[in-house]
This record gives sequence, C-alpha cells and structure tokens, in this order.
Amino acid sequence: MPAAAPPDGGPRRPLTALLAALLGIAAVAAPARADAGPVTVFPITTTPGTLPAGITAGPDGALWFTGSGVGRIGRITTGGAVTDFPTSRPDSFPFGITAGPDRALWFTEGRGNRIGRITTAGRVTEFPVPTAGAFPAGIAAGPDGALWFTEQDGDRIGRITTAGRVTEFALPTADASPSAIAAGADGALWFTEPAGRRIGRISVTGRITEFPLPGGADLPGDIVSGPGGMWFTVSGPDAVGRIDSAGRVTRFALPGADSGASGITLGPDGHVWYADPAGRIGRVGPDGTVTAFVVPGGEEGVPPFRLTAGPGRTVWFTQLFGNAVGRVSSPAA
Repeated sequence: MPAAAPPDGGPRRPLTALLAALLGIAAVAAPARADAGPVTVFPITTTPGTLPAGITAGPDGALWFTGSGVGRIGRITTGGAVTDFPTSRPDSFPFGITAGPDRALWFTEGRGNRIGRITTAGRVTEFPVPTAGAFPAGIAAGPDGALWFTEQDGDRIGRITTAGRVTEFALPTADASPSAIAAGADGALWFTEPAGRRIGRISVTGRITEFPLPGGADLPGDIVSGPGGMWFTVSGPDAVGRIDSAGRVTRFALPGADSGASGITLGPDGHVWYADPAGRIGRVGPDGTVTAFVVPGGEEGVPPFRLTAGPGRTVWFTQLFGNAVGRVSSPAA
C-alpha cells in the first residue's frame, strides 16, 4: 500500500478523513490496552489524533514512530510508556522514520517538505528538500553513511548526509510516485513505485534501474531486505512479493479472501512479517507458509499499518487510525 500523499496547498479535508479515503480504512477510536495471545496493543494517550504511521527501533532500546496527524515524533518504551516531541509545525505530516548512523532518528515531513533529525533526547533539526512540493515519504539508512528518501510528488530519490546536505536523483519514469525505500544486501537502495507499478534500485552513486512488475496490475507499497532478495507488499491483487538482484519476481498469495498487506519488515526470527489490513500480523516462512496473529481491535477498523523488528524476539507495529502502537512476540519457531 503506498504512502498517503495529500497535496501541499489548496483546500484540505481533515487529515484523518483524507487518510481514511486514501487507504480504504475506517477511522474509529482505539481500544484500551488489549492483549490477544502474543499481541499487545498500547493506546497513545499523550496526544489525541496522533495517527502513528512509520516506526523503527532506536539506538536507546525504545521504539520511535511518526505522528502524522499532529506533526510530532513519538517514543515508546518496551513497557508501553510514550513521550512525544513536536516538529516545527503541526501539519508537517511526518511519515517515514529510520535509525541513522549517528545514533539519531531521521524522518520525512511530507507537507513540511523537509527531512528531520531527532536525537534520543528529543532535540529536532529539520532540513529543507530542494525540490518544491516533493513530498518526501519513505526513508532508510544507506550503506554509504547517508540517509536516502523518496520524493513521492517530486519523482526523485533523495540523499542527505548527516550534516544535512541533500542530493536528488530524478527517476526515469514520470509520475511513478516513489514511496518506500530500504537498503539491500547488494549495497544499493531499493524502492517502490506504486503509480509506476515498478520496483526501483539506486546505487550509492545515483544510477537507477527500474523493474516493471509482471502483469502490470500490482501496486507495490512497503519494502524490506530479506532472504533471497527484497520483499515488498502488493495490492491489486493482494500479496507479498520478492524480487532478486536480477529483477525476477516471486509472488506469495495471502490466505483468506479479505487478506492484504501494508507494512513489511524482517523479523528477529529471520522471517518476513507483514501488516494485514484485515486485522492481523502475518509471518511468511522460508517455504512460503503464512502464520497469522490477530490484532486486538484490528477487525473493527484499526488494523496494523507499518512494522519494525524490536528488541528481543518482538515485532512492533503502528495502528494508524487506532492511535496506538502494538507489539507481537515472535514464536520460538
């Protein structure tokens, strides 16, 4: 599922309604803290309307997430205690987040058209993106010590050093709407192009290769490096895909007629985990077998959205419209 990209400028619907329309999810209230087997959900009570989107493990042992609806960056301990920190404007729309090589967290600001950096003490610094209205969305740490990000409306891939110097690389395909990005095992960055129906690869020198997806109907969303290549979510038809370094694509169908995939991550068990909008967290084994874990409240309009591997044998996720962050404990096998 691609990142939501409301335009910067002009009349706007309320952000919650806009995201609900774009993602096809009803916006409802979060449940109180709930447990369902290995899954625990922690409601965010610090700031109403947070809309937690991206999430990543921080160097301080906590999880950090973006508050898209309030222009804040959140921190949650493994025990569920939440602290949040404001960006320079409440409508900045922070979305993607990743741990940087400098022991800080780096994030994108779509409406603010900036890349942000926050220390584990909560100090925020923001750097403007040169292309106006670029709408930066996904972000990942690269093998070259820089941060790499997608420009969803700018059709570019950006690179920012830890000192804040930005370089941009235009995509060969117009109106591709690059969304998520992740570092690959081959020393390059891989990204999704939902509107272009492609998976892209960019070397650290800026050389871009694009791979059209078979059939022409797939809309890739999130992406992560995993066993055998880069794994990504697909909508239309819903599936989890894998692409190898030669561009060969394997598609893994999801069980259940209502299943889908939004976020994806490599779990602590070496398996690929994904967020299912039907209200589950799924795990894909080496043989393609899928195990699903029910998320409390997930089937009532607050499904999981983005994922990250956490401390120990845990996977953490955001509930975009549930105003909550959750944790699932990985089975021993």
